[in-house]
Amino acid sequence: MEKRLILATVLSFIVLIGYQLLFVKPKMQAPAPPVQAEAEPAEASKAVPAAELPSEAAGETPVTNEKSLAEKAGQEGKPLVAAEYEQKVTVETSLYRAVFSNRGGTLHSLKLKEHLSGDGTDLELVNPKALELNRYPFSFWLEEKVTAEYLNSAFFRVEGGSIVLKDGETASVKFEYSDGKGISAVKVYRFTGGKYELGIELEVLEREKRLEPYLIWGPGISSLSPEELKHRFSAISGVAALSAGKVNRISEKKYKPEKSAFNFVDWAAYEDNYYVAMLVTEAGKGQAIFMREFPGLPEESAGTVEEPKAKGNPVFYLAVADPVKAYLGPKEIDRLKAFGHMAKKVINFGAFGAIAEVMLAVVRYFYKLVPNWGVAIILMTLIIKIIFFPLTYSSTKSMAKMAEIQPKLKALRAKYKKSKTDINQRKQMNEEMMKLYKEHGINPAGGCLPLLIQIPVFWGVFRMLVVSVELRHSPFIFWIKDLSVRDPYYVTPILMGVTQFIQQKMTPTSADPSQARMMLIMPFIMTIFFMNFQSGLVLYWLTQNVLQIGQQAIMNKLMAAKKRDTHGKRS
Repeated sequence: MEKRLILATVLSFIVLIGYQLLFVKPKMQAPAPPVQAEAEPAEASKAVPAAELPSEAAGETPVTNEKSLAEKAGQEGKPLVAAEYEQKVTVETSLYRAVFSNRGGTLHSLKLKEHLSGDGTDLELVNPKALELNRYPFSFWLEEKVTAEYLNSAFFRVEGGSIVLKDGETASVKFEYSDGKGISAVKVYRFTGGKYELGIELEVLEREKRLEPYLIWGPGISSLSPEELKHRFSAISGVAALSAGKVNRISEKKYKPEKSAFNFVDWAAYEDNYYVAMLVTEAGKGQAIFMREFPGLPEESAGTVEEPKAKGNPVFYLAVADPVKAYLGPKEIDRLKAFGHMAKKVINFGAFGAIAEVMLAVVRYFYKLVPNWGVAIILMTLIIKIIFFPLTYSSTKSMAKMAEIQPKLKALRAKYKKSKTDINQRKQMNEEMMKLYKEHGINPAGGCLPLLIQIPVFWGVFRMLVVSVELRHSPFIFWIKDLSVRDPYYVTPILMGVTQFIQQKMTPTSADPSQARMMLIMPFIMTIFFMNFQSGLVLYWLTQNVLQIGQQAIMNKLMAAKKRDTHGKRS
């Protein structure tokens, strides 16, 4: 009986110890004393207590003082790697100034030196809400959420310190942490002067098992002021992901939890109209999640279709699994091409992207000749009008001929009054119409076909002007200080409407008088429509109208001369 009791007691202890080792997570200890690194201590953050991970073992008191940590680490036989207070590391290049914190190895600031905010200071890509919510870009996101929260608040040891890089120079900063009891993490960032890109190395271990680390970008991107957003034609932000050569996009406004996960991606990016934070993964194998959170409520997970009951302004984050590189900066096509990974696809040129790219190249060429983006747009429009002059002339000539034979067409319709209900009459009327077209050398589609051919070019130019970061904060003349926002005094939209009215009055039309009068309302509608469009786009349309008026005057003169010659020969 005593032997059985002893055996049962021993087995019970074995079971309890085995359960503790296999199923209960260890109590996380506070970080150890600082391992000195060449970094800038944050004055306001000194003596901040280290993070603690809640223990699942009831009644266990966390060890927080330096001596106890050392003793505990010695008992476990594993080294502690940590710092005792927050340190800031600055990386400065010719393009940006980045500030990292050893609290989780996160990015607290990224100011672009060649791009300005509304108040004239360097543009900040890290949204101010990150400070408010105390959740910064490059924080960890893990399926083991408690571990992620612990690591994001832990003080990592820094290797590398603050850096100033000239173009072409390289350097790295390493953030490393270990609690001495099985939780460890490493973040390495590699920088190159003169580039917006950086290399990334990540590792998270828990009990020597590698966890798949996600890096977060958010909340949102950039810090455009409400006034700038108000005047900007396109200020949509959201997430884009490249998979199998195709870019899928979800905007913040059209967010749906059930469509927020991206699989087998080459990269995923948080973007707005002009700037992007792109995280590159192993090609075709990456995972990304677009997350919406309401401050104070648990985060939503992909696949959740229920809307939170609480109301309020949501914040958005992008989490990308195991990124190896990043591009953080403007959507400049040359830099994105140089970055590789089909990164230029993040610029949303639209359905006629190839045409938009050509138009962008043309505008940039003219800008090199005349360093004014407004003048470059005018010169590009002039070239387009010259190229399409033959088509425009053909279309106008066809419309003029159609206008000449309108009385005869009306007579045919009067002759076959029952053509709408009588198939035979309709057939006879169509045959006579085609005969009439042939006699006068008219192609019924001649007026529309040239215009249809030009539509892809017009749309390509439209998209190019909407997404080109080069136009942001670029002045034209006098009151137009920024071609990427609307005309503050609505001068160009009104001029556009006036020139469109003149152009319409000069253009031959085959419509009956009542329809022609209705068409004269279009310039007024277009003026209202273009009021809030960016001034660069309105300038393009205004220039096109002015050139079209000139072209129309020339074409009308040519057609009048030809008509006189024709009538003279007939006489």
